[in-house]
Amino acid sequence: MKLKSIAASKIRQILGVDRLRADIDRLKLEVQCSYENHFLNSISGVIHVVANAGQERDLYDGYGLRVLWIEPAPEVFRRLQSSIANYKRQQCIQALITDVDNREYDFHLANNDGQSSSILEFKGHKDLWPEIGYLNSITLKGRTLPSLLDEHNINPAHFEALVMDTQGSELLVLKGADSILNNFRFISTEVADFESYAGCCTVDEIDSFLKIRNFRRHSCRRDARMKDGGAYYTITYQNVA
Repeated sequence: MKLKSIAASKIRQILGVDRLRADIDRLKLEVQCSYENHFLNSISGVIHVVANAGQERDLYDGYGLRVLWIEPAPEVFRRLQSSIANYKRQQCIQALITDVDNREYDFHLANNDGQSSSILEFKGHKDLWPEIGYLNSITLKGRTLPSLLDEHNINPAHFEALVMDTQGSELLVLKGADSILNNFRFISTEVADFESYAGCCTVDEIDSFLKIRNFRRHSCRRDARMKDGGAYYTITYQNVA
């Protein structure tokens, strides 16, 4: 049986089967990502919470979008300011977006350039990425999205999409923004179907919350998967009201 397995492996190498499968998987992912971003064609502006260093700035700029980036971590925010300095239609605000105003949170800063920073403690996240940990924590006051926009005299009607990557607190962002959710035609979020962070929201909770508010799934991509089957997704919802 071992010889048969070795022979089969050699045949696949000769025929290039493994390489072909890898190419097919790559093309599938490219097509999927293209479809997921297709909604950007039909909007004029995006609010992106949390921004990190604004990695999607070129993507948004390519669509000619007005962008409001929101990033809570002070040091990361400074990098964000620098990275979007030459993008005239993009601006940023330093703030922690949650479901209530002025509540204090311990915001934990992660060692992967802040990408996994959160107000929540790690849980299943460590099984996927054991090398990622918290360096330290800072105290930040939360703001609801409507309050922040009002404070900065920003009209939510100028932004037809909400993008979130808040590491487990996405449902808090949505609850705090409930009064303006109808302004958005699309809501896109990273979310897990397991307890990635202690007490975090899950796919089912996001689905249920948005379904009541007339949002339905537009696209769904699996980004990472645990051995036991739990997974991270990027899901985009469309307002069908």
